Amino acid sequence: MDLDLLKKENRDNFISENMSFVKSVAYNICKRPLSSENDDELSIALIAFNKACDTYNNIKVNFHSYASTIIRNALIDFFRKSNKNIVLSFSVEEDNFDYIDNTLSINEYNQSKEKELLSEEISYFIKELTKYNLKFSDLVEASPSHKDTRNNLLNIATACTKKTYITDYIKSKKILPIKEICLLTSCNRKLIEKWRKYIIALILILDNDEYLYLRSYLNIKKVGDVDD
Repeated sequence: MDLDLLKKENRDNFISENMSFVKSVAYNICKRPLSSENDDELSIALIAFNKACDTYNNIKVNFHSYASTIIRNALIDFFRKSNKNIVLSFSVEEDNFDYIDNTLSINEYNQSKEKELLSEEISYFIKELTKYNLKFSDLVEASPSHKDTRNNLLNIATACTKKTYITDYIKSKKILPIKEICLLTSCNRKLIEKWRKYIIALILILDNDEYLYLRSYLNIKKVGDVDD
């Protein structure tokens, strides 16, 4: 996908070229023809498509798959807020539910999409770990069992992500700049070396906004920052 096509100066032409796509996604959800003059649903779909253009990041999924999800979520949210008892249908080839109806089914759909996105994030994260000669299973073995230790390491990782000279070094050399981290956090070298794998993983997750669901899944939250 050429990201230049998504820039605001090209937006009107890009949206015009993709009107059939937007209508198709909206039709697959509403299962009826839609017109811009009479149907709020198509307006919602177009707004969602424009939002997809603004927020798309081409790292993991193609644009039209991403836009399709944004449109579906926007329409589902619209139906929920307007209390419309409409049946939302999805085709089998789209690998979604046969239908979505009422709040329970909407929640099930959202949970399904979250699992799908989490799976994509984990797959991407596993590939990223290989660049550092790490495996996902390594992190399981390297994870601290004590809560205070986890919080301390999380604070160390958080402090590191605030310093570009540290994150740039890690991404370039694929190792921790232990001396610099010790100076930054006032932690001793043995602690950093002992939890090296775990700290690298935390920094990779915290420093990449694409790992939204992975952070939630691993319950990674900032518990208080180390002083700059």
